[in-house]
Amino acid sequence: MLPEFSRRQLLNDPPLAGVGEVLEATPLECAALAERFGIQALRHFSARFTRKPYPGGGLLLNGRIRAEAVQLCVVSLEPVTENLDKPFCLVVLPPEAAPSEDPDGPDEIEADATGHFDLGEALAEELSLSLNPYPRADGAHLPVGLDDAPEEALRNPFAKLALLRGGKA
Repeated sequence: MLPEFSRRQLLNDPPLAGVGEVLEATPLECAALAERFGIQALRHFSARFTRKPYPGGGLLLNGRIRAEAVQLCVVSLEPVTENLDKPFCLVVLPPEAAPSEDPDGPDEIEADATGHFDLGEALAEELSLSLNPYPRADGAHLPVGLDDAPEEALRNPFAKLALLRGGKA
């Protein structure tokens, strides 16, 4: 089964100066990605990047992902629109190349034995990591008393729940 935003690419040698590319999700792909990520909607998703040669026969992909996502506020459950414009850097490794052990290096994609890789799936993963995990609508606040619980109550993982129910921590 193919991912929702599959864009199979072939590992090839671009010019040293690089080649600019754009990938854009269709409305159906956006809807499928929204369902996969558990968000209300994904109105737009695209990536603009440059493909350059990378030492060892790989590719370096530098660019930006852009998206308009709608999620529910974690406090009020109102829809919250988030406009993303985030840089990304990916390295595509040739078949059988050893992945880097540098935790600070760019994320890596491994090409299969035929030299193909799924750039769309890698970009969808970048998007999922860029979404706000706790979206909050303007003016949304936690109930009174929940933010100012006594210090000893914070040690008990169920203390805040008890405060919400009107009980003591």
